[in-house]
Amino acid sequence: MKVLANDGISQSGIDALEKAGFEVSTTTVAQDQLLNYINENNVVVLLVRSATTVRKDIIDNCPGLKIIGRGGVGMDNIDVEYAREKGLSVINTPAASSESVAELVFAHLYGGVRFLYDSNRNMPLEGESNFKGLKKAYAKGVELKGKTLGVIGFGRIGQATARIALSIGMKVVYFDPFTEKATLEISFFDGQTVSFNLASVSKEEVLKQADFITLHVPAQKEYVIGKAEFDLMKEGAAIVNAARGGVIDEVALVDALDSGKLGFASLDTFENEPKPEIKLLMHNKISLTPHIGAATAEAQDRIGVELASQIASILK
Repeated sequence: MKVLANDGISQSGIDALEKAGFEVSTTTVAQDQLLNYINENNVVVLLVRSATTVRKDIIDNCPGLKIIGRGGVGMDNIDVEYAREKGLSVINTPAASSESVAELVFAHLYGGVRFLYDSNRNMPLEGESNFKGLKKAYAKGVELKGKTLGVIGFGRIGQATARIALSIGMKVVYFDPFTEKATLEISFFDGQTVSFNLASVSKEEVLKQADFITLHVPAQKEYVIGKAEFDLMKEGAAIVNAARGGVIDEVALVDALDSGKLGFASLDTFENEPKPEIKLLMHNKISLTPHIGAATAEAQDRIGVELASQIASILK
């Protein structure tokens, strides 16, 4: 049986699939050619990440297709319910990338509080001619320890992010209507563990209390954070979105940055991917990454192996 990993898959995932008896192709097929390729090559399993979409046209016209797999968490690029109604299995890997996304959030936060997003732009341009001026410009950093992190969405990734925050001495407040209470266990290298019991507060309380906000919610029909939410936040607070594009009103975000309401913002996801708005890309208070939350070697290994295990379980 043939598996098409159209957006790629780790070697460990390929090995696991081949060991289970599957033939794996990592050919990247253009979206408009995908339907014909699946039928002409008798593809049984289609694996995607965020680059490929799987809509009704493919679901309706690829009768040999049995499984659609998403390497990662969000499945808004797949018509999930429609596919399942048509008898296809739709799988993803919600746990595999939690740590990698959480670490990216803190890469942005540590870079943000020390202005790395801006100094990395200006040092190549002015480091030789204006070293003392840049040193003065970036000399007002703050520490994360002792500050409050607000987490909106407290699933696996939100909790992984909270664990890092707690382990470096931050206070954590969170909002999640589906997770009223949570016990987080932090494990250390020598086997010791520390547990924290947390309870959800209102979204408004998170916005009011937090020095930094991080979003871990699925794609929504409406903005999770817009002008009204920015108005509730502390003066000089910051926000990170490593969840999905479209959960932040990007126009309101730029206004909040320009007015000084926000100290900085960090974006890994955008409303208009793969062509983010130029105002975001050029803004001197935004730390930017191109949707790489799950893009670590370790996460991709876990994703590949987990997908292989689920596929083998379904088809074998």
